[in-house]
Amino acid sequence: MNERGRPHKFERGQPTETLAGTIERVTFHNAETGFCVLKVQARGKRDLVPVIGHAPAIGAGEWITATGVWHTDRQHGLQFKADTLTATPPTGTDGIEKYLASGYMRGIGPAMAKRIVAAFGEGTFEIIEASPARLTEVEGIGPKRAARIVSGWAEQKAVREIMLFLHAHGVGTARAVRIFKTYGHEAIAVMTEDPYRLARDIRGIGFKTADAIAMRLGLTKESPQRLRAGVSFALQTATDGGHCGLPTADLLKLAVDLLGVEVALIRSALVEVLAGGEVVQDTIRGEACIFLAGLHAAERMIGERLLARVSDRPPWPLIDLVKALPWVEAKTGKVLSPSQVEAVRLVIGAKLSVVTGGPGVGKTSTLDTILRIVVAKGMRVLLAAPTGRAAKRMTEQTGLEAKTVHRLLGIDPKHGGFSRNEENPLDCDVLVLDEASMLDVPLMNALTKAIPGHAGLLLVGDVDQLPSVGPGQVLADVIASGAVPVARLTEVFRQAAESRIVVNAHRINAGQMPERPRAGEPSDFHLIEIDEPEAGVATLIEVVTRRIPARFGLDPIRDVQVLTPMQRGLLGARNLNHELQAVLNPHPAVSVERFGWRFSPGDRVMESQNDYEREVFNGDLGTVARIDEEEGAVIVSFDGREVAYPYGELDTLVPAYATTIHKSQGSEYPAVVIPLAMQHWTMLARNLLYTGVTRGKRLVVLIGQRKAIGIAVRGGNMRPRWTKLREWLAR
Repeated sequence: MNERGRPHKFERGQPTETLAGTIERVTFHNAETGFCVLKVQARGKRDLVPVIGHAPAIGAGEWITATGVWHTDRQHGLQFKADTLTATPPTGTDGIEKYLASGYMRGIGPAMAKRIVAAFGEGTFEIIEASPARLTEVEGIGPKRAARIVSGWAEQKAVREIMLFLHAHGVGTARAVRIFKTYGHEAIAVMTEDPYRLARDIRGIGFKTADAIAMRLGLTKESPQRLRAGVSFALQTATDGGHCGLPTADLLKLAVDLLGVEVALIRSALVEVLAGGEVVQDTIRGEACIFLAGLHAAERMIGERLLARVSDRPPWPLIDLVKALPWVEAKTGKVLSPSQVEAVRLVIGAKLSVVTGGPGVGKTSTLDTILRIVVAKGMRVLLAAPTGRAAKRMTEQTGLEAKTVHRLLGIDPKHGGFSRNEENPLDCDVLVLDEASMLDVPLMNALTKAIPGHAGLLLVGDVDQLPSVGPGQVLADVIASGAVPVARLTEVFRQAAESRIVVNAHRINAGQMPERPRAGEPSDFHLIEIDEPEAGVATLIEVVTRRIPARFGLDPIRDVQVLTPMQRGLLGARNLNHELQAVLNPHPAVSVERFGWRFSPGDRVMESQNDYEREVFNGDLGTVARIDEEEGAVIVSFDGREVAYPYGELDTLVPAYATTIHKSQGSEYPAVVIPLAMQHWTMLARNLLYTGVTRGKRLVVLIGQRKAIGIAVRGGNMRPRWTKLREWLAR
């Protein structure tokens, strides 16, 4: 059954209509999301009308009033897609009987419904509400069943009142169901007391939506409650950009732009928020900054835990590398370079250390040597990485099982957070964390809580890549502090140097333009220059769908990943996904349109949030396996594990024919195609291009404007993050 999240092209501009009628049948209803498909005998229509919408509860016989638009579905014909859907109990005896028999009211089946209506007729609901004791007059209804019926009626009445309240304050039914599911019967009280809680508590409702509801509830632009919420939200927006704190002046400007009031009012609100303890004031690099209290405490605790570890002895006994290294080399057949030997010596001599370096410098063989030595000494080793793909690659490279950090720490979806902590630490003597540049402050805080006091910790990663998507720059701050032993591998090995991907990655990192292959020379790196973004789209589609499959034998859906600097624009992920999907999966037999995207079997998709219940995390790639029309769900395969997404919960799933370079961190792909143009101006940065290029294993194709590539290579818009971990460590 299709649920369409946006109009078809021919529906755009179509006026909203109102439809009213009696529900003859509830074809489908998902109690979790509220998504429903109804057959309605609509006023003025001869045939039953299929209506698609959302309702927390719905039953046959009810009278509905819906606002929305008509559209024609390929499979199911003409349907009415409701944005708001209000149900009221029926009034006629036939409708009342159908309503009671629909399973909507607890304790009543079809036979019982017939007897109740025979006894009380059109006054049935009045009896239930005003004289419930009379229900026992009906054969088969005792005091217990009567109480169940009365309770069920009261519950449905409360739901209707809440939905009417939400509709009256400009909330569509889909969002209204989310609000009801989050707060239950307290929804009206919560919204009346603090409508801005919606932006904090409910995914998909931002500050602007909560603010619009607050205005309808009577709050003014200068309301202290609104100003306090705006200051907190502005600071949260800064953390979404990777900052742990923000200079006071920058925060005030953000809040003024968001709230549209005088800066003096924002200053007063900031004083109130500081007094409440939700945010704290401190300095970064000598400048006064405001932090969310939780992030400020997390950076401080990470610093304290790492400093305690760095000053302690490692858990393994003294190791004689003069004997250990030849033993490892005999087993692996690989001889380490002098710089790798020094890296091994540094790590073996420290309880906390870092190994960093770019592609082709021997991080993997260095790590393999370290692991063989400590395992031979009887150490229990745990390996982890921030993403599933990075953990899988770590397993393949070391021959030891690696897990994602989330799985290692054990997700506790009921209570939030992780099951591994100070009271329940990890069972290991050594923890090795790969792709450490991706670690944000909240995850590093959880991880350092869970490492047992005696255990060693090794961070491995490329510090020149992009920092984490979340707040902080943990690896960079740890290295820059000078407080932790760091082995920086820089020597590119001969075999790696034969790869143009590796050579050009190091050129970019050194601020030099990437080199093209010589004419006729086989190469794994290609540069295609374009003049305008419009030409770039057509070139990119041809490269992905025709040139790469023809020349390199790679599958355009399975093997080729388009990585772009940003979501917006012609060469942004959003537009490229629409364009590539139209070519690579053009005529699916079945599809679902939701939240602006079409989902069909065979589509490459990505999860964009951490979903602890489904155990799918931000950046995880999957393929749509099938669409379960009966259950109203899209089934996605993540590395062979099938995960169901009900139609109403597809807002975190996005097509992934193209994705941002930020989202690709920790992953490798057989082939990578990177568009780079001046329209990406705000995102052009050396570490962004370097990260994108180093995602390709067998092939990288850079399609770009020469000026844009030059700006990125020279450094471009690399903005420092406001973080304090470096200072906590350097004390």
